[in-house]
Amino acid sequence: VQLQASGGGLVQPGDSLTLSCASFGHTGNYAMAWFRQAPGKDREFVAAISRGGTNTAAAASVKGRFTISRDNAKNTVSLQMNSLRPEDTAVYYCAARWDVTGAYSTRDHDYENWGQGTVVTVSS
Repeated sequence: VQLQASGGGLVQPGDSLTLSCASFGHTGNYAMAWFRQAPGKDREFVAAISRGGTNTAAAASVKGRFTISRDNAKNTVSLQMNSLRPEDTAVYYCAARWDVTGAYSTRDHDYENWGQGTVVTVSS
C-alpha cells in the first residue's frame, strides 16, 4: 500500500494542525501509525490506531494534545494536533502495518509501508 502524508506547515505555539495520510490502496486490514523525526534525533512513535479504529495509543509527550483517527471508507488516517509546542517540530511520517488481529505497534520496524513525510514547524 502506498501512503502520502500531507497537512504540515509553519504554525505558532498553541496552534492546531491536522495531518492527513492518504492511501493508494485499501487499508482496512492495516494498523496505522504516525511517527516523527526531529532534526538530529531518532525517529519516534507518535500515535497508532488499529485497523478498525477501536484501539489507539499515543506517546506520553503528545497524549491529551494529539488524536489519531481513521476513515476506512476513504482510506485515510488523520492526526489532529492541538496545543502545539516548539518541541513538536519534526518531519511526520505515516506508516501502515498489515494486521488483522485488531492490534497495533508502537515500534517503527514493525511497519512495512511508509509515506514520504510532511514537515511541521512550530515557532513564534
